[in-house]
Amino acid sequence: MVDAPPARPKFVYSPAMVVVTGAVLVLPLVALALLLREPGLDVHWEHHPSHFWLVLLAAVLSAVLAQVMGSAALRRGDPRVLLVSLAFLSAAGFLALHALATPGVLLSTPNAGFVLATPVGIAVGSVCAVLSSLRFEGQRSVNAVRWGRRLRFGLLALMALWAVASITRLPPLHGTAVPEVADGILTALAVPTVLLYGVAAARYLRMWAERPSLMLLSMVSAFVLLAEAIVALVFARNWALSWWEWHVLLLAAFVLVVAGVRIQWYEERFSDLYVADTVSGRRELSVLFADLQGFTTFSEQHEPGEVTAMLNTYFENVVPPVGRHGGEVDRIIGDALMVTFNKRGDQPDHARLAAAAGLALQEAAEVVRAGHPDWPRFRVGINTGIASVSLLGTEGGRTHTVIGDTVNVASRIEGKAPGGGVAIGPATKALLPGAVTESLGPVSLKGKAEPLEVHRLIALDS
Repeated sequence: MVDAPPARPKFVYSPAMVVVTGAVLVLPLVALALLLREPGLDVHWEHHPSHFWLVLLAAVLSAVLAQVMGSAALRRGDPRVLLVSLAFLSAAGFLALHALATPGVLLSTPNAGFVLATPVGIAVGSVCAVLSSLRFEGQRSVNAVRWGRRLRFGLLALMALWAVASITRLPPLHGTAVPEVADGILTALAVPTVLLYGVAAARYLRMWAERPSLMLLSMVSAFVLLAEAIVALVFARNWALSWWEWHVLLLAAFVLVVAGVRIQWYEERFSDLYVADTVSGRRELSVLFADLQGFTTFSEQHEPGEVTAMLNTYFENVVPPVGRHGGEVDRIIGDALMVTFNKRGDQPDHARLAAAAGLALQEAAEVVRAGHPDWPRFRVGINTGIASVSLLGTEGGRTHTVIGDTVNVASRIEGKAPGGGVAIGPATKALLPGAVTESLGPVSLKGKAEPLEVHRLIALDS
């Protein structure tokens, strides 16, 4: 087991900080207005390497955010975090194409497709941003994650097609004139994009007012800066300070979110963005507990190094089969393993998956034990029922777990399982038609008034 890193200090809010944040967000528009009103201040500076690295850095930061947030969203089944990750993915891909539009990098002549990539990417991102601010509950949340997965692949395909169309100069990207002024195509993109980012920022600001957090404030700031970047893009003069401003605004938007992510707790750093069902929801799920029968006696008779080697060998072999059957390892404490199924609400056959995982775990454990006959054997218990999916802890450290009677009973069923065997409760057995089982008889469980009929699972199909 690896010790958790020390908790990070809680971020402290103050009215002055909110006022300063608001002032900082207004300053770019004030600066843009000043530059446009006083052309003498809007000096021309054409430096291609600076443009390339500035845009590429913004693309890289956005890509990192998209990857980290996307992984967290799929792990927790959270549609809001997934949609935000798609907004950053859109920006990352199209910004990378825009970086390639720098003269002398990939092409020697201006390319309309590569230059237009930035407003297109930011516009697509605005749609994802406003969708992320919607209310998600129950099956709607599960469906949103399912569609979010497909949208991610669609975004990647769109980027690839845009790159091909730009390089081959397919219509309407066949012109050599670079449309970086307020013409029809940019205005058509800019107006709805600014409105959508404005709506998203307003909704996230309302979330922040209800439960202030650094992550929510970072998202509000990022959306406002992205909207301001589009405004500057429309009115800026090519290679002038006003033109450089919108590049800097894009970079600043992603830097703000990266800073917020860096400060948050390392594991559940996006918890402030989670929808209500992710933070505290109720689902029917299956819980698997496993531990080593006789572990205490084994530990007393062996050196700590031998005990550690035994545990590591077991876990290295039994955890992967559980994961292949869709199980999510909720925690490992000493020799005990807790695995959940349907924690995200996307596994309707969770009981069968848990049962298959339990059998696979025992099969893998017996392979290990064949070479170490003196090692203790695993016993597995599985229970099915309604449980609360909850985010527990403070800003210093949060854990996403499941709690409730279903979990407690699963743990007690595991304690009644024979070594090398898988015991299941009646609710799990009822969802496994055709399974081969043998009764372990009525078992009295601590805290239960009535005995519980527990069965040993031998095979899933007769």
